[in-house]
Amino acid sequence: MSTIPTDKKQPLTSFSFALHDAYADFTLSRQAMRVSPTTITFYKYTAGFFVTWLELQSIATPQEITARHVRAYLAELIARDLSDWTLNGHARAIRTLLKFWHIEKYMDNAVKFDMPKIEKKRLPVLTANEVGTVLKACRSARDKSIILLMVDTGLRRSEVIALNWTDIDFTTGLALVKRGKGGKARSVVIGATSRRALLAYRRTLTKFTENAPLIQSQDGTRFTGDGFTQIFRRIRAKIGIHITPHSLRRTFVILSLRSGMDVLHLQALLRHSTLNMVQHYAQMIDEDLLQAHNVHSPVDNLLRLTSKS
Repeated sequence: MSTIPTDKKQPLTSFSFALHDAYADFTLSRQAMRVSPTTITFYKYTAGFFVTWLELQSIATPQEITARHVRAYLAELIARDLSDWTLNGHARAIRTLLKFWHIEKYMDNAVKFDMPKIEKKRLPVLTANEVGTVLKACRSARDKSIILLMVDTGLRRSEVIALNWTDIDFTTGLALVKRGKGGKARSVVIGATSRRALLAYRRTLTKFTENAPLIQSQDGTRFTGDGFTQIFRRIRAKIGIHITPHSLRRTFVILSLRSGMDVLHLQALLRHSTLNMVQHYAQMIDEDLLQAHNVHSPVDNLLRLTSKS
């Protein structure tokens, strides 16, 4: 029987004093690094649940933890049939926690363990036609503006939620993301069609101020992460297309490349330090491969190539 907490609303149990102290220090260290509230929550439900599990195994101090404990915990997670990415996220958080404890002398020896492998799968991405279907399924100007904004910019869920109306220059289309991933600010560009959709949405707001959240819940407040995701679940249930905030980020990459955007410009808009993540998002799909081969087939082009040699 699993002893891993599963309810996100369930508070962490009272650890032994030493574990509680060490985990509190870890959390404070992340806050001192000015990580985002989303990241703090991520650690709470990954590293924090691991610490709760350790206490249930009668582990009283970080010093007692071994790689065997980590493997046993991950085995319980695997038994819950979590996705590869979720399992890997738990393992990454545990690795960060244990590394911190070793550096801070809570543990004499570093605990090393093999990270769960992520199977390389073709990640969901929407075609242009599917984006059109999603837009037709939107029941409000707000929902339509969200879809257009995310497909047009590649913004993350947390970044959209954090935007205010004053962050957008509706004349130029430049939008300031004050706190992106890693706490870094960056600019994105919103196209004319998406800006018009946002202005149409703004006209529906009964209470509008310049510093108000760009996307608002029914009572005019800023969305929570779960509340924002509910919009996508509702659309997905209605039309059967797998749509999530992150699938729209991948869709932005694919459709931008198909539209002819330079990969370096795309890298800058996504604010990735290397092209690795761009390549990760921009997985080649069958339609692209067929089109590329139809145009560039070496055999079909033998006559043309021969005439050039």
